[in-house]
Amino acid sequence: MFLRPTATRLLSNIPSCLARTYSSAPDRIEKTVNTVTLLGRVGADPQKRGSEAHPVVTFSVATHSNYRYDSGDWMQKTDWHRVVVFKPALRDAVMNYLRKGQRTMVTGKITYGEITDQEGKQRPTTSVIADDVIFLQNQSQ
Repeated sequence: MFLRPTATRLLSNIPSCLARTYSSAPDRIEKTVNTVTLLGRVGADPQKRGSEAHPVVTFSVATHSNYRYDSGDWMQKTDWHRVVVFKPALRDAVMNYLRKGQRTMVTGKITYGEITDQEGKQRPTTSVIADDVIFLQNQSQ
């Protein structure tokens, strides 16, 4: 954990082995991992957004989990994930071959940010920046 000197004084209850201050870059940089893998169905056909200079493709993926109530009845909870594709070749493949309802596997990293809605309010947003998208074919096709 890297803390500024003022933060060290504020967090005086942190053991001294964890509270370090640096006036310049640290001697070593810790490795971190931000990896997401989704396997689900595409919610809507992919959309091209952004500008000509900075195009981006977005689509949604639905995943679900099943659980059982005490009564024995099964319930399914669906989560929706916003996927963003920046890589040019992957962007083109997603636009050409991915369709609503198709099963897909997406690997990438999760990112958080804010968007401004039409009323001008800031809203938090969570997206998966795709590194790879695998197109799975439905058995009926």
